[in-house]
Amino acid sequence: MTHALAAAVLAAVLSIVVGPRFIVLLQRLRAGQTIREDGPAHHKAKQGTPTMGGLLIIASATLAFLALTSRTGTRSWAVLATVVGCGAIGFADDWLKVVRKRSLGLRGRWKLIGQALIAAGISYVAHRQHISTSVYVPVLDRHLALGVVWYGLVFLMVLGATNAVNLTDGLDGLAAGVSTLMLLVYTGMGVVAYQYFQRSFHRCHPITAVQCIPALIERDESLDLTILAAALLGACIGFLWYNSYPADVFMGDTGSLALGGAVAGFAVFTKTELLLPIVAGVCVVEALSVIVQVISFKRFGRRVFLMAPIHHHFEMKAWSETRIMVRFWIVSALCVGAAFVLFYVRFKEYGDP
Repeated sequence: MTHALAAAVLAAVLSIVVGPRFIVLLQRLRAGQTIREDGPAHHKAKQGTPTMGGLLIIASATLAFLALTSRTGTRSWAVLATVVGCGAIGFADDWLKVVRKRSLGLRGRWKLIGQALIAAGISYVAHRQHISTSVYVPVLDRHLALGVVWYGLVFLMVLGATNAVNLTDGLDGLAAGVSTLMLLVYTGMGVVAYQYFQRSFHRCHPITAVQCIPALIERDESLDLTILAAALLGACIGFLWYNSYPADVFMGDTGSLALGGAVAGFAVFTKTELLLPIVAGVCVVEALSVIVQVISFKRFGRRVFLMAPIHHHFEMKAWSETRIMVRFWIVSALCVGAAFVLFYVRFKEYGDP
């Protein structure tokens, strides 16, 4: 597990050290954020702040992961590919916004096609890795067999997670902080799974027995997934150095879609599909607030919130950005803590292998 800690530290240091030069590069490229017209009035002051900072997160995490991975885990490479793929979709969106000088970037259908292809890639790897198509139901302690429906669930997870994190990215440091907490819980889950399969492998005799192979594979896969989660965690912490209020750089869709893709990928390969809404509790609420606002306005001509997503609602109630950010972080910490407890109980009930 020292490799995971080292990956987190390395990614954070890379992000902090490279950050200033990266921000200057974005300024030279005139890659400034275009603020939407229907947003809070005081956000106009953020017009022109460098965006596409998600590239810094992706690059720092990737370098740290490559430096410390054992290169034996197929699932971790699939999650990394998901991060890069979703980041590429976000980059295209950000770049079009910069070129067009307006807040409308890549068309929705192209984003949807890209996300569908990424979900198909995850599903393919999961199939080749013999990942079960059943989902574990926390509390009830049951497995629900979904069959081919599970692959549709994977698509919904990728689509939902990427868009939910994207909607959360509306205040300085908000999405980066919430993503840090989500990645922290997946790092913790990886540690628990690694230790479980490590014990299972050591108690298997003789070592060369065929029955030992699944435990060995799961152990190595868990280790690499943990290293990747830790690397992304460290990169987000480093990015927060420059993204905290008042932000010197925004992650843009490049970062929010990449982090959303990462969360969805970890949920798939840690078999915590039904825990994802709890892990991403704040992001889910952000997305639901937009859905409720749109439905309410179209059906009844009324707005439930002063402005959606919900963090803007609190801004309109004169809450400061820092106050909103910290309180949302606290709520997110409670969510990921609850999710980790539910995950840990699952392994605890199995007992020692």
